[in-house]
Amino acid sequence: MTQLILPSIMAKNQKELNQDFKKLKGVVKNLHLDVIDGKFAKNKTFQFRFKLSKSFTYSAHLMIKNPERWIGGNLKKVDLFIPHFEEIKQPEKYIKWIKSKRKKSAFAIRPETKIKNLKNLLPQLNYLLILTVKPGFYGSKFLKSKLRKIKQAKKINPKLKVIVDGGISPRTIKKAKKAGADFFVSGSYTTKADNPKERIATLMRAIQ
Repeated sequence: MTQLILPSIMAKNQKELNQDFKKLKGVVKNLHLDVIDGKFAKNKTFQFRFKLSKSFTYSAHLMIKNPERWIGGNLKKVDLFIPHFEEIKQPEKYIKWIKSKRKKSAFAIRPETKIKNLKNLLPQLNYLLILTVKPGFYGSKFLKSKLRKIKQAKKINPKLKVIVDGGISPRTIKKAKKAGADFFVSGSYTTKADNPKERIATLMRAIQ
């Protein structure tokens, strides 16, 4: 992933998904899929047989129970899988498995999960997604205090790439960048805007 701003998509059906593809085609190359099963968080997205556009590459944030099953069924569709650490029963075994599939290793963590809980795993990870909102919906309140986890994680693994997800706007992205984040997921500010290209440019200016 070389693209700093990752517009996120929360689609409930193929029609919604196609509309987002149309809006973002030519604007970005990488899209961030928010997959929610209604159990991990109180929302449901991508709970249908979806078809992805070949105009993009994809990362998928898996806010679901039993993420390994979903990953196994979508290995060829998605470039980077980001399951929740809290939902992986055998994290070390999972990391070995995903790497055997020639994929980068990544975990996401809930706002309440502490970095010390995955201290031994961080040296084996390529990416860590830190949620700065309560998961499940667009437009949730930005939790600034969670940014301190970036420094904690990079102290353990300086090569780790950190993705900040939630509540990203021109004001909050500056704080996330200052805290050491590498990538920024933005949903309501970019994907749902009338002019996502303009919004992404605004975010980029804020971190230059």
